[in-house]
Amino acid sequence: MDWLYTLSGFAVGAIVGLTGVGGGSLMTPLLVLLFGIHPATAVGTDLLYAAITKSGGTVVHSRKGHVDWQIVGRLAAGSIPAAAITILILSQLPKRSAEMTHLISVSLGVALLLTACAIIFRKRILQFALRHENSFVQRHIGPVTVAVGAVLGVLVSISSVGAGALGVAALFFLYPHLPAVRIVGSDVVHAVPLTLVAGIGHWWMGSVDWSLLGALLLGSLPGIWVGSHISAKVPDKILRPILASMLVLIGAKLIGS
Repeated sequence: MDWLYTLSGFAVGAIVGLTGVGGGSLMTPLLVLLFGIHPATAVGTDLLYAAITKSGGTVVHSRKGHVDWQIVGRLAAGSIPAAAITILILSQLPKRSAEMTHLISVSLGVALLLTACAIIFRKRILQFALRHENSFVQRHIGPVTVAVGAVLGVLVSISSVGAGALGVAALFFLYPHLPAVRIVGSDVVHAVPLTLVAGIGHWWMGSVDWSLLGALLLGSLPGIWVGSHISAKVPDKILRPILASMLVLIGAKLIGS
């Protein structure tokens, strides 16, 4: 079975390399629906998987000056405490209980649907933000960014989804004049401590499968490398709608299960 995990890691890694999104959005539901992994274990393992795979991106983006550290700090000020509180609440539920399984499955489904919307409507979100530069959000950008970080912290801790496409969409809305490369860089850097804290919390709850994590990394790291190198040859306007459609179908299935 380990080689199937590795193959799945390679496939998801290649999609991440091609599109820049899809890590937690595809890996966690793949583990739950295809391999029958318990949702709590899938989420916990995927969180540490994300923290490790995005660490390399953090180094690259920071060296190239693609990170707005003030934004990262604001997001982390909301997300890290929210993640810690969420983990404490989850730890009060009976391990592998029907209640926890349902909560994680529904949260994962909702997160996937939101991610699909973020992928499809990213340009419209940016255009809307540019037309409303004097809104309440822009006048209180600091506290609003912290609040957005808190929402991401809760969502990521429960479902492992949200630190990627949702985080980027939120930053496009909050900071419409910031270059896209700095938005992506800031989001990647923020995702590392968030997924690490949430992942350690799930480890503390006993929801991490280390052998599964190793098998996924064995496939995903070369997958990301391959996907990144061929991304320029595959039209983005074709890939993103396909990915969004997949997330809608998977999200609807999880919510209805």
